[in-house]
Amino acid sequence: QVQLVESGGGFVQAGGSLRLSCAASGRTWNSYIMGWFRQAPGKEREFVAHINRSGGMNYGDSAKGRFTISIDNAKNSAYLEMNSLKPEDTAVYYCAARPPGSGTYFSGTAYDSWGQGTQVTVSS
Repeated sequence: QVQLVESGGGFVQAGGSLRLSCAASGRTWNSYIMGWFRQAPGKEREFVAHINRSGGMNYGDSAKGRFTISIDNAKNSAYLEMNSLKPEDTAVYYCAARPPGSGTYFSGTAYDSWGQGTQVTVSS
């Protein structure tokens, strides 16, 4: 497992932008694959984005065209750039990591490391 700490959440008006950061630590960090999930009150956890070590990215339907996931190996960090935010994006956002070959990228059960979450609130 790796240790993950998110930051960058906050309150923003609709149409605004936020950048979430995920600081990782652990000796296996460089081999892990990163993802972002979110969970709104009363709803199930939702896949947001994923990036593998080859730079391949996948996005959930709600994130396509508005969110961008990236990774900086030198800083042991992953990021989620969120633009054109909508009130329905309001949720707790979680950074997650999984070892290669552990399962499908959009399934939370494939990830064995999770951050504590950061709240994103988008007002209308």
